[in-house]
Amino acid sequence: MRPHAQVLIIGGGINGVGTFRDLALQGVDVALVERGDYCQGASGASSHMIHGGIRYLENGEFRLVQESVVERNRLLRIAPHYVKPLQTTIPIFSTFSGILAAPLRFLTHRQQGAPKERGAVLIKLGLSMYDFFSRDGGAVPRHQFRGRKRALAELPRLHPGIKYAATYFDASVHNPERLTLDVLQDGEKAGAAGASDARASNYLSLVSVRDSAGTGRPGSTVELRDELTGELFDFSADVIVNTTGAWVDQTNQAMGAASAFMGGTKGSHIVLDHPELLAACNGREIFFEHTDGRIVLIYPMGDRVLVGTTDVDADMAEDAVCTEGEIDYFFDLIGHVFPDIPVDREQIVYTFSGVRPLPRHDATQPGFVSRDYRIERRAGATPAAGAGHGGGAVVLSLVGGKWTTFRALAEHLSNDVLAELGMERKVSTAKLAIGGGAGFPDSEDGVQRWIKAHMTAGRDADRTAGLLTRYGTRAEEVIGFLDGTPGAAPDRLLHSTRELSVRELEFMARNEQVGHLIDVLIRRTSLAFRGLVTGELLNEVADILSGPLSWDTATRSSEITHAQEVLKRFHGVQVHSLVS
Repeated sequence: MRPHAQVLIIGGGINGVGTFRDLALQGVDVALVERGDYCQGASGASSHMIHGGIRYLENGEFRLVQESVVERNRLLRIAPHYVKPLQTTIPIFSTFSGILAAPLRFLTHRQQGAPKERGAVLIKLGLSMYDFFSRDGGAVPRHQFRGRKRALAELPRLHPGIKYAATYFDASVHNPERLTLDVLQDGEKAGAAGASDARASNYLSLVSVRDSAGTGRPGSTVELRDELTGELFDFSADVIVNTTGAWVDQTNQAMGAASAFMGGTKGSHIVLDHPELLAACNGREIFFEHTDGRIVLIYPMGDRVLVGTTDVDADMAEDAVCTEGEIDYFFDLIGHVFPDIPVDREQIVYTFSGVRPLPRHDATQPGFVSRDYRIERRAGATPAAGAGHGGGAVVLSLVGGKWTTFRALAEHLSNDVLAELGMERKVSTAKLAIGGGAGFPDSEDGVQRWIKAHMTAGRDADRTAGLLTRYGTRAEEVIGFLDGTPGAAPDRLLHSTRELSVRELEFMARNEQVGHLIDVLIRRTSLAFRGLVTGELLNEVADILSGPLSWDTATRSSEITHAQEVLKRFHGVQVHSLVS
């Protein structure tokens, strides 16, 4: 990586990566570094929803709701390979409950006394407002209300005590990690095409920063560490953008300018292999208020069920992991709406937690903290005490932000950066397709035609469909790599899974910045999320990656051990490796 850029972005979650793409398209000399893998933190620990945030209406965050539904509708159009309409049903147990409590919550942003369940009247009002904000774009249908009889006819396993069910549409993102990677690669390709000098690297962490005075360059010089090799090196920039999410304050402290912007909350989820619960959802997300007032969800994803989420103040000194108490909470919320469906821990195939990058909120209860964002500017600061404010880089720190609005947020942040550089915007990303969303089939018939057109004697419909799901229309590039050159040895599927082949793993290693074995299992595929990692898979994938990533026997062994430790420590998954 060339050791200078106009702009250095620190943090490779969706907001940092979105800003990287936007700036690259404007012709900015921009670099991005991420201390772990892309989308490894909160961006990869989301509820996999692209939504307007109906509950934000109760907090009076009307600007955020409007922006969110506009961006939701936009992502359905520009990222159709990953973002899909999501039918959502709210079970309702009362008619008038919560009418008096709601104004108090709106005015004080606090729960007054014991939680009051939101009844049909309040939910109807909220959904009507939500439809109003969603009217522009027409990407999803308006909400519908059902009485008890019709609701139970559609979802017969719901609690028989419900009085109504309200159904509306939001959207889902089943592959947030791959969408993040698509956004990143769009930025890199803009650089490669000459629009800018854009480059990004994962597994690079910030160590310290100093003024560039005396070096012949303006701005600041940061010391970076390669987390894979331990190498230290300098990198200078005129503007530094801190998009490290819940770690914004720690990053600013490392740059010698401590801040107290953040007050993140932890959200945990579990993934269940539970066919009975999956069938009970009937393809819908079940979205409702639990007995403690927390809005929670039960969400079918393929052949698994996602259950979440909690919202508790996070201790940044501790790992974000799903606790036994949170699992008990999830089982309790399932019983609240599906009382005759038993659930036990043996059905959990994966757990995950993340820290939401929320602003510092002091006495405000977590559920009432704003999900909106702001940008904090520090002008020309340097780490040395009394060093003045003339020579260092301008630092822009992102406080807050949510998945749904990443494109609009990136546009806002990029505009601030362009203003600092004295540059004008050249390109809008509002209608620009993301990655494999370009030319993606707009109907199921179109999908089937695409699959049929890309099948070969050695690649059946299921395998071809899997590639389209994973890469969108970028699968054409992958297929070209898989088919290789005439006379080359044919590709083959792995013995441990039919979802990957030898050459596809080689493609990932060469083109997707794979740093560790675990990157493939969690973020380049969904194998870990669905509980499909076995000892045989660990060994086989490690063997194949060893070639393109130049792993010797010791490194290969340590990568397997590292993957086992990450799965156990952060995701509650115990995988025993095979002796090989």
